[in-house]
Amino acid sequence: MKLAKLSLVAMVVAGLASSSFAADTLADAFKNGKVSGELKAWYFDRDTGSANPTVSTPGASGTLGKGDADIFSTGVVLGYITDPLFGFGFGATFQGSYAPFADKDAKNLYATDMYGSGAVLSEAYVTYTVGKTTAKVGRQFIASPLVNSSGSRMFKEAFQAAVLVNTDLPDTTLVAGYSDKFQGRTSDYDKTVAGGDSEMPSFKKEAVFYGTGAANGGSNVFGFDGAYTAAAINKSITNLTLTGQYLFVNDVELTQGGDANVFYAEGNYVIPLSAMKVLLDATYRGSRTSNPTFDSFHVEGDMYQGRIGFSDLAGFNASVAYSTVSEDQSVLLGAGNGPTTYTAPLIKGAEVTSGANTDAYKVEVGYDFSKIGVTGLKVLAQYVKINQDASIAPVGQAILNNASVDTESTFWSGQVAYAVPSLKGLTLSLEYEDGKKETTSTVNSDEMRLRATYKF
Repeated sequence: MKLAKLSLVAMVVAGLASSSFAADTLADAFKNGKVSGELKAWYFDRDTGSANPTVSTPGASGTLGKGDADIFSTGVVLGYITDPLFGFGFGATFQGSYAPFADKDAKNLYATDMYGSGAVLSEAYVTYTVGKTTAKVGRQFIASPLVNSSGSRMFKEAFQAAVLVNTDLPDTTLVAGYSDKFQGRTSDYDKTVAGGDSEMPSFKKEAVFYGTGAANGGSNVFGFDGAYTAAAINKSITNLTLTGQYLFVNDVELTQGGDANVFYAEGNYVIPLSAMKVLLDATYRGSRTSNPTFDSFHVEGDMYQGRIGFSDLAGFNASVAYSTVSEDQSVLLGAGNGPTTYTAPLIKGAEVTSGANTDAYKVEVGYDFSKIGVTGLKVLAQYVKINQDASIAPVGQAILNNASVDTESTFWSGQVAYAVPSLKGLTLSLEYEDGKKETTSTVNSDEMRLRATYKF
């Protein structure tokens, strides 16, 4: 089962493991450092079910994110981490991409998420470890429920941040962090109309606030003046993992000094049986705003989620999930495009499940063919149904990510992934999703993603 593991523990492993093998000199720290990388060749084909906007010349206006186009992109990721010296370490990651055959329609349709040629230094950080505490300061990828760097496009999102991780308490991980800048997927990730070619992204004092829909003139990107987060993971009860996180976003753009408060709580319980594992999961997400202007956006919602499933049953795994959102109030899912929900469609993503008056259902089944001798081959299938009732905002206000009429959406999704045994590090994957959105009319959409990724 493809359960979304937004692992705060990954930051602990990356930080605390650095103290295991320490260098004696600065020269040794760099000489004994580790290089890693990826080579990527990805092909996306997207049909949104809406007509292509007319964009005849660079600078012409047109609505982004609509149309039918495909794109082939190549990419490279190069990372380097030094050996620690007196508890200090340094890391850096470059990302580069080039789409050699992109036509006008592709450049327009993928301007905010895939079409961006060039290179960017996405990670450049210093770490310091003392005892069971690690500090990581600088540009970095972050994986947590409320602050999450999405890596589903050619350029992975990143944050300029300071993160502190501590594991002194038994079976407990504590995390605190601050971020003041964000790197999106392309230079045009914050744009709402077409206008020339997008390029590689850069770090800006603005971020994707996932869950707002097309809020800010058609974008879900807002400026902000610093964001703070705190999280805890506890595993003191056998087979039970408890996770909690809080995110505070200061002075959000267009809210006259308004702040956002975002909350997350999750419990994951595993029941080991002789032939399989039974999985029980529950999550709460919520958001609150701080002044009348921000309150008028109606993002003070609550989302409750539940999921039951099993894994390791002769190679099979499956789950059934449900989520529901408050009446007339949507939920901010967090910063970056990475936050997810139990009912998120494979490709369309979580934002379609977090709007006001939404109930969503998801059935997922997977199989690992290594159980019958085909090493590295896995398949996944999903069915998602989302019902969003109409909500109308009071005069002069807006309900972000709402539906103006009753809406029913269905998604059929599938994935085939193959980790090639004869060439370690090479993974081939194919994803396809067919969507239907029914209101007073019907819009059919589909997307296919073919990826070849080699990690070294």
